[in-house]
Amino acid sequence: MIEIPTEHFEQRAFVMWFKQTYPTIRIFAIPNGGARNINVARQLKCEGVSKGVPDLFIPAWGLWIEMKRIKGGRLSLEQKDWIDYLKEVGYRVIVGFGALDTQSQIIKGGYGKQD
Repeated sequence: MIEIPTEHFEQRAFVMWFKQTYPTIRIFAIPNGGARNINVARQLKCEGVSKGVPDLFIPAWGLWIEMKRIKGGRLSLEQKDWIDYLKEVGYRVIVGFGALDTQSQIIKGGYGKQD
């Protein structure tokens, strides 16, 4: 049985590719997910962590990226809501199903051409 890589693995691979391909463009992660101690989760929520915010942001391109596994990854209602909101206020958003799909969307979308 072939094991599907985790979202963490896919996101890590994409970020490594991105930093090598666009070394002058900054990208950062939004650490919203993952298992946490209940007290830490409460603290982060008070600090502004919001369920459903996309995983990555590229400020120079106004681009948010939601990473999913190659297979089995689905958007939650909160993620759909955030994506709709971000698009409404003028940002671009892509949902990438694995590192290669996300890379392809970056290239096909022409995001790096202005660099």
